[in-house]
Amino acid sequence: MSASESTAADDTALEGWEAVAELPPSAKLVAKVLEYEETLSQTEIAEETMLPPRTVRYALSRLEEADVIHSRFSFSDARKRLYTLTI
Repeated sequence: MSASESTAADDTALEGWEAVAELPPSAKLVAKVLEYEETLSQTEIAEETMLPPRTVRYALSRLEEADVIHSRFSFSDARKRLYTLTI
């Protein structure tokens, strides 16, 4: 990776975190947990953050609106969705 490609990737990440900075504290916490844990279900996020499930749902919806997370169905349990930070 060249220096210019590295700088472009860093700029994109900064723009993503700037979008998160405008969100509620619960969304920031969820984003930080996803940064460290990479991929988690809603239940796992609630356990890691110690936030109520309803608050986690709200935080995830705000992060999805800001386009900083990606969600997909779990292959092991299709009833669950897995969330990954995209910044």
